[in-house]
Amino acid sequence: MSAVRYELIKKCKQTGARLGRVHTPHGSFETPVFMPVGTQGTVKGMSPDELKEIDAQIILGNTYHLYMRPGQDIVREAGGLHKFINWDRPILTDSGGFQVFSLSNLRDIKEDGVIFRSHIDGSKHMFTPEKAVEIQTDLGSDIMMAFDECVPYPCEYEYAKKAMERTTRWAKRCKEAHKNTEKQALFGIVQGSVYKDLRVQSARDIVKLDFPGYAIGGLSVGEPAEIMYEMLECTVPELPEDKPRYLMGVGSPDYLVEGAIRGIDMFDCVLPTRIGRNGTVMTSRGRVIVRDAAYARDFTNLDPECDCYVCRNFTRAYIRHLFKANELLGLRLATWHNLYFLINLMKKVRQAIMEDRLGDFRDEFFSSFGYK
Repeated sequence: MSAVRYELIKKCKQTGARLGRVHTPHGSFETPVFMPVGTQGTVKGMSPDELKEIDAQIILGNTYHLYMRPGQDIVREAGGLHKFINWDRPILTDSGGFQVFSLSNLRDIKEDGVIFRSHIDGSKHMFTPEKAVEIQTDLGSDIMMAFDECVPYPCEYEYAKKAMERTTRWAKRCKEAHKNTEKQALFGIVQGSVYKDLRVQSARDIVKLDFPGYAIGGLSVGEPAEIMYEMLECTVPELPEDKPRYLMGVGSPDYLVEGAIRGIDMFDCVLPTRIGRNGTVMTSRGRVIVRDAAYARDFTNLDPECDCYVCRNFTRAYIRHLFKANELLGLRLATWHNLYFLINLMKKVRQAIMEDRLGDFRDEFFSSFGYK
């Protein structure tokens, strides 16, 4: 029996989007869901209790970075990632496949795997599909990801095809290496760049391997939004109705809503924490660069429609002051608000699905936020 099970609750009559629940060994979470990213065992700027306060149902860890430090052996000896970071809700770990893309100047791709040079000290490390599964087994995540090759945009068709086929071969090796099936679920990843035929072929090949869940990788890497939506529209119909669907690395509000409309259940991205640390916050009226001089005497809260801890207690003027004074609290408050904003947005999406009005919600939200 798989460690993870998807429960379909309702489909939106207006859009076809789905409301569901994913059951894991560390509890269940409702979908569509936004998952904060805790790259190195921490969601930057947030404590576990604060994440629970904003109702983060599941968080992510990064296999490559946790392997580099503190090391899989230390996490294993601590009792797994849940105990190591004091988080008792579900955790998803990526495989290191995204680093094939993001650390392109520090790696060499072979059929057997990828040789990385550490971004910390330059030492060489070999990541194979088997190694990715081994590390994630030691981390003890509820959901682990198959090792894949994420290609950049733009990408030539022939190389995208080659990488997609290699991803399938690596997925088979990951499944063969994965033994802890009752405690950890292994998800397969669909690749294929921005080519419809490759996306469809990849989805069909990965689905044949019968994973308990499926991710769509290699999108939101620079391609126009319209192309990403086209890839979702040709890929999602190939994925099983009774298993969760995860769009990797996507976290802007428009992508979350449009992805949900196209049948996606799970999303993650570093966007809310990254822009928060740089003084940008998301509000119901659009983005606000709170460190700008225009807010020096603005004694309103960040978002008049938000009831998070930050908006209940602090003004734009104060948060701007914190940034200008290089006080860490400023980064934390902006991060807190951004994560709350996206988690609360997905609550509104789930409610709109339940009420069969997600299309109307999209139009209203986009108009308020400033999307065309």
